[in-house]
Amino acid sequence: MALLYDDSNEAFKQLFVQYYSPLCEYASRYVPGEETEELVQELMLYLWENRKILVIESSLRSYLFTATKYRCLNMLKKQQFHRRVHSDLQEKTKGRFDDPDYYLMNDLEEQLRNAINQLPENYRRTFALSRMSHYTNIQIAQLLGVSLKTVEYRITQSLKILRHKLKP
Repeated sequence: MALLYDDSNEAFKQLFVQYYSPLCEYASRYVPGEETEELVQELMLYLWENRKILVIESSLRSYLFTATKYRCLNMLKKQQFHRRVHSDLQEKTKGRFDDPDYYLMNDLEEQLRNAINQLPENYRRTFALSRMSHYTNIQIAQLLGVSLKTVEYRITQSLKILRHKLKP
């Protein structure tokens, strides 16, 4: 434990050599692969950087093995959380991106929105009430204060303009 409070690079090197391999082996019981080495390296670095403020009530060996265990468990929790989020996201978007029509529909919807937005204001409003809000022509005429024939004319003209703009 005296090495921990020594400020020399040699002290850190000795601590690292003494504990690195056993901690990696211990961590590999919880976390597979190269992640164990990274986890232990981060722990050793944390230990060295915070050696002046750390209060170690038991032995240094006991502290390091306990810290390794909890770091492994935290890593497993994070991995489990990421897998669950990834799985949920995949479930929500399943099939959407596999279907080439999905992209075509989005593109077509955007073109349609743009074409509708380019209609003259009175045509656009009449068309939106008819096709998007599902009002009857009579309801639209009453709402806008125009004749039924005017509503019919505006919808007909809107459809002609949209057909022309959306032609491939």
